[in-house]
Amino acid sequence: MRRKIFTIMVICIFLLSSITSIYAEGDGNIDNGSGGMGSGTSQNSWTPGNDGVRVTVVDTKTGKTVGSGIDYTNKNPSISIIHFGKVSKIQYNNGTSLYPVKGSYHYKNPTNPMPKIISSASGKARIEAIKKYFCSDGAAKMIAEDVGINFDQLVNGNYKLLLEPIAYFKYQGIEMGMTAHEAALYDQLQSGALRSKMVSLTHKNLPLAMFLEKSDLGFQAWTGATSGSQSNSTILTYLGVGIVSYKDAPPTDPVDTVIEYRINTEVITAVTLNSSYEINPDSPATVTFNVGGKIYTMSNIAIPKDESQVVWCKWTTPSTEKNITITVSATKGYLSESVIKAKIVNLDKNTPPNPTANDKNNGFKPVSIPSKSQRTYATWSVWRVKWHANWVWISNWKWCDHGDWGHWLDNGNWVDKGWYDFYTDVYEANLTASSKIKPDIKSPTASYINMKSGYGINNVVQTNLLSSAPTSHITGAQTGVSYFPEFEYKTYWRLLQCTQSGYFARFEFKSNPYSTYGAKCHFTPIWYPNGQYKVYTYVLDAWTPTGMLSINLNDYVNVSGSLYDDWHIAPK
Repeated sequence: MRRKIFTIMVICIFLLSSITSIYAEGDGNIDNGSGGMGSGTSQNSWTPGNDGVRVTVVDTKTGKTVGSGIDYTNKNPSISIIHFGKVSKIQYNNGTSLYPVKGSYHYKNPTNPMPKIISSASGKARIEAIKKYFCSDGAAKMIAEDVGINFDQLVNGNYKLLLEPIAYFKYQGIEMGMTAHEAALYDQLQSGALRSKMVSLTHKNLPLAMFLEKSDLGFQAWTGATSGSQSNSTILTYLGVGIVSYKDAPPTDPVDTVIEYRINTEVITAVTLNSSYEINPDSPATVTFNVGGKIYTMSNIAIPKDESQVVWCKWTTPSTEKNITITVSATKGYLSESVIKAKIVNLDKNTPPNPTANDKNNGFKPVSIPSKSQRTYATWSVWRVKWHANWVWISNWKWCDHGDWGHWLDNGNWVDKGWYDFYTDVYEANLTASSKIKPDIKSPTASYINMKSGYGINNVVQTNLLSSAPTSHITGAQTGVSYFPEFEYKTYWRLLQCTQSGYFARFEFKSNPYSTYGAKCHFTPIWYPNGQYKVYTYVLDAWTPTGMLSINLNDYVNVSGSLYDDWHIAPK
């Protein structure tokens, strides 16, 4: 029977701490909670103080990790402990598997010892001390040196530090080290056995050692209880992480819910179904999604023992902004998440104001084109089963008595004692797109991509989603948004009109209400200086079972002169 390594994909959450760019000191936004611990056993125990923090550098613009994380601890854990590498929540969210490693564990002892990270009966960790330590100039210099990044570059706003508390403890007689997120994932694999033995540590004090006070980077703050044991799904979604953010870091778009969708959009909501036993066609699993009262089901699911599969529903968001709670249940196995909170938003709210001939901006300086987090490729798999026949003769010998003689007769029969073979059907999706900016047809003196300021421009966006999956697995791109240099690619934007839907979706500007001809254009400001006028477009909402695909695009026209140059005054 074919087997594969079990994979869990999870959602990560962050914690913000502000820092100035010069001294790398500022006020943090970290909080913590919980307290006492129960007594351990010789096989399952934790000694207060056996803790640490995993620090991972994150690129502020892309949200991607830079290099490997570093585990800092005041202790000297054995290099032979069981651990899961230096994987961060971001990487788990992007599909990295939870993979145990024995030995080769590397860590750093900071010259200036860290304060207590995890609370216990012998003493509560002081969040003020944790903030002061990681928001300090010294910590920033230490991390910059260990990671290999110039200190000035680390604190200039281009990077953030992802913090994850670590606990070193004994479980079933084995020394282990893990973050709160890894503990929750590991407990899922253990079918709750870790929680049953180490609940005060792995599901209370460790995850509550750090949590988010304010939503940042698209993830939620924790407003729940700061004491008591927590569920795996709560830990995976909210707890056990922090971010140190520097003063000059560009602002992020906060999202107050786990996931954000646009109005009138076909989306895919997915979770992972895990099973510690075989689920086969004789008694398949069914997963039910309750999306704000509407029921969607995915049935006939088969999974090998100790394996998993992504499960999902495709649905269309409402036409108005609202918050929706999605609950998920399964007839067999256990889910990575049972509750998902979604925020439905309308992007068509910040249309640029009417430009006028008197507009001025003498101090204008072009800024760099932004780059939102993009994902253009996804892959996933679905289990497929086939019966493997194994016919076995079952003997049933009987004596046939014929008086003076007799003989044995086998009255047996053939019985199929076969089994199910499991195979994986692997699918993929790849999103490509282009943006073409050109002068509007009503620009009388324009030539190719050359035009005068004050006239309109057009934007034609063509997308292409290539996939090997059935239509029930995917959607084409459904949303396009363009941003403009005169607004520093923020404040105002244009939600594009989809003129052709599907896997080869096409987008254009909507009809401009300030255009005399109702043209599908955007008017360049009359004051715009000579040079390139670059338009940034973000295409999104191409959905797969492993998340949304999106892509950054840009194109430009050359501006030389203004529409005033086309005016001619002559006697009547």
